This record gives sequence, structure tokens and C-alpha cells, in this order.
Amino acid sequence: MGYLEDSPFYNDAIQVMRYPYATYYLFDTFMVAEIDEGIVYTWDDHAEPIVAELSELYDQKGESLVLISNRVHSYSVKPSDWIKFFKSDYKLRGYGIVSYTRKGLITSMIEKLFMRNSFKSFDNLEDAIAWAKELTQNPDLTSKNDKSA
Repeated sequence: MGYLEDSPFYNDAIQVMRYPYATYYLFDTFMVAEIDEGIVYTWDDHAEPIVAELSELYDQKGESLVLISNRVHSYSVKPSDWIKFFKSDYKLRGYGIVSYTRKGLITSMIEKLFMRNSFKSFDNLEDAIAWAKELTQNPDLTSKNDKSA
């Protein structure tokens, strides 16, 4: 498992936001989320307040940002809450999930069903960050064809 804080990428983070249920590492064009153990992550309780704060910090609604979920802990996500995200007029350039277990990979396939943007699963943080950088540097890569698992 690769915590971002233990990686060489940590020094490149422009800001670290710690919440009682998660840590978010902010970079110029992408962010990495590490949700705490045992959380049931929902739009109303967790995502909506963070998305609003990040929209102000980045001065946009996410259209040029990539979110990487670095799943170093076991927690639950309510996949259907992605519908609330998109109905609130937020966007993402891409969404990547780093899973370190087979169960995590299966969960990411379910989340993929609710995505409206580029989506990709990874088994390590390094590849996910490389993808995020490439995706934000080359807008032509953002396509429905990039929904690989």
C-alpha cells in the first residue's frame, strides 16, 4: 500500500487538507484523497462540503481537475451519490481509483457505472499520478474511450 505522505509526490503537494474522515492532497491540476478506515462516504455528509471548498480554492467546478482516490484504508462509498455530484453541476476531467485488493478492484468497477468522465483503475499510486498529469496536460485524452478499469 502506498500512502501519499510516504511517497516522493508528497513534497509536490501545494496543500494538505485534513478532515476528521479523510485527508486530501492538493496539486496544481489533480488531487489525491485518502479516506479513513471504516467511513461510509456519502455526498451529504462528506463530499458536498469538501467539493464546495475545493471549488473555491481551485476557482472552478472541477472541469480541469482529476481526482485520485488512493484506497489505503477499507471504507464504503455510496456510488449512487455520484449522481448528486453531477446534478450539482460539478465536473471532473478524470477520476482514478488506486486499489490494493481484489475487493477494491471490484468496488471500483461498480463506481465506474456512475461516472461521466474519464475513469481508470490502478494498482499503484505512481501510475495513477502519471495518468492524472498526462490527462490534464493533454485534453484530447479526456474521452469516453478512457473508461478502462
